[in-house]
Amino acid sequence: MIRGVLFDLDGTLADTEPLQWKAYRQVLAPFGVDVGMEEYRVHWIAAEGGAEYACETYRLPIDAAELRRRKTAAYRALIAEGVAACPGAREALERLAPHYRLAIATNSVRVETNLVLGHLGIAPRLEAVVAREDYVAAKPAPDAYRAAAGALGLPPPECVVIEDTARGVRAGVAAGCVVVALATPLTFDNDFSGAATRITSLDELGRPLLRDLSAAR
Repeated sequence: MIRGVLFDLDGTLADTEPLQWKAYRQVLAPFGVDVGMEEYRVHWIAAEGGAEYACETYRLPIDAAELRRRKTAAYRALIAEGVAACPGAREALERLAPHYRLAIATNSVRVETNLVLGHLGIAPRLEAVVAREDYVAAKPAPDAYRAAAGALGLPPPECVVIEDTARGVRAGVAAGCVVVALATPLTFDNDFSGAATRITSLDELGRPLLRDLSAAR
């Protein structure tokens, strides 16, 4: 039986991907580089190593670690100003909270996670928030979702993962969870192999879907 729901944060509950993109555009602009959303979508969201891609493709005079450091500073300034919830996010949490134990498992570090959650106001619906400092290897490794299931006191097979990217889906599958792939306008063509089902809106996420997933197991 499914008893827990583990959410990704960025792009799933929080509409932060446009801010991530804006932050990279800000730090790349001094080098004469302007990354469009389609390029960002393909080389940063759908794949790992976006900073390495930028350094190699545009022959930047800094390494990937320095590019990430500059982007982090720009991104934190942006999220400090405000972050919007993804469509249907708050409503999905409201529907599920009376019936399931809810947690977040994110690749974002704690300070960024707390900033985002502060703007969204959804923390009261969550029993656990697992940030990057709480596990060893980032997604697509399974560590984040194993840690989140553990924080709820549940075995991974009793948890559903809600993910919007290919690497997140791989992480949930590797953790032994049931995975629901959320195909957004930015990730619709990601490889969601291994997901138990695919939805295009959080409006589809409710008890009927989770009961069907439980029955299918």
